[in-house]
Amino acid sequence: MSTVHCAQVPARRFAMIHDEEEHSDEGIEMTNVREDEEEKLYISPSQHRKMLEELDRLKTKERLRIAERIKEAKGFGDLSENAEYEEAKKEQAFIEGTIMDVERQLEHSVVVEPGDTGTGEVHMGCKVQVLDVETTKTRWFTIVGNLEADPMEGHISIDSPVGKALVGKREKETVAVRIPKGRVSYKILSIEKV
Repeated sequence: MSTVHCAQVPARRFAMIHDEEEHSDEGIEMTNVREDEEEKLYISPSQHRKMLEELDRLKTKERLRIAERIKEAKGFGDLSENAEYEEAKKEQAFIEGTIMDVERQLEHSVVVEPGDTGTGEVHMGCKVQVLDVETTKTRWFTIVGNLEADPMEGHISIDSPVGKALVGKREKETVAVRIPKGRVSYKILSIEKV
C-alpha cells in the first residue's frame, strides 16, 4: 500500500494501446484503453480507514467468536456427524478467506489523497459536470476508487470506461467513450473538488 496525492496519479497511468478513429463530423478522438501493469486499487483515505477497521474486526472479534463457536460445537460429541461443528468450520473458512481478500486489497491499494482542481484536470476525488453531446442532458459524476463506485449515485470508478476517459481532461474538452450500450460523447462543463 502506498499513499499519493491526487496530482501524482498520472492522467494516463495506464499503458495504452491506441485504437484511434477520427470522427470528422465531430472532431473527437476515440481511444481504447488497456491496462498492462499489475492491478492497482486506487482508494480514498476514508475507504482505506474502512478497510483497516474491517480487517481489525475480522481478526479480533470474528476470529474469537468463531473459535468459541467451534469449541462449543466440539462439546456436542462425535465430530464426524456434528452439524454445528461443520457449520462453524465453514464460517471460519469464510472469515479467513475474507481476511485474505482484504489483506490482498490493502497490499495492492494506493491511497489517493484529495487535492484541489488547481491543475484544472479531472482526477480522483473530483466532481465533474458533463454534457451528453447527443441528448444535450447534463450529468454529474464523482470520480472515486473501485470499491466506492456506485453508478446509480453518479459515483464512477477511476477505472471505468467513463472514468478513464475523463481523468486528465480539462473543462470544455470532449471525450468519446465506448460503453456497453454503444458510444457516448461528453463535453466537460465544470470540475469541482469534492
